[in-house]
Amino acid sequence: MVSLYIFDMGGVVCNNFRDIPLISKELGIKEEEFFIYAGENFQTLLEGKIDSREFWKRFSQSLGKYIGEDLFKKYFHPQLNLEVIEIIKQLKKFSRVVCGSNTLDTHYNYLANRGAYNIFDRVYVSNKIGFSKPDANFFWHILREEKTKPADTVFIDDLEENILAARKIGINSILFTNPDSLKQQIKIL
Repeated sequence: MVSLYIFDMGGVVCNNFRDIPLISKELGIKEEEFFIYAGENFQTLLEGKIDSREFWKRFSQSLGKYIGEDLFKKYFHPQLNLEVIEIIKQLKKFSRVVCGSNTLDTHYNYLANRGAYNIFDRVYVSNKIGFSKPDANFFWHILREEKTKPADTVFIDDLEENILAARKIGINSILFTNPDSLKQQIKIL
């Protein structure tokens, strides 16, 4: 019996959330270069050890060019996938449904201020819990907090590496491609 569903936010509950291609274009660099300039600071940002302001300060130093605004804030304008939200509403009739997502402070605040997390029973985001997917500690943290076993949990994400990490510790996992496929896969479980 499934007692807990964990939904990723970006790419599952939200569409049009990718801001790094737009940021890279504004900076005149390739996406791959963005991550080179960001270095370990991006992971540090995802895990809440620095905020976006500090990230851009460090990124500016690495790039050798001053960036005076939070480009994450400028280019992050996702839209909720209403079909997925309807699935969540149906699941909540029988199980707890939580958000388990990698995010950074600017993205989290944007979504929280718009009520995007209100559909969930609880929200677990990397910048608040200090772990990010695919680290097994991310999943164990949620399972401990929810007092749930891996076998009684279903995780939905759009990235295969996160799905594989969750499966490795025994969590039933679904690679999200579209709402119709998700509905069918949930029925099988």
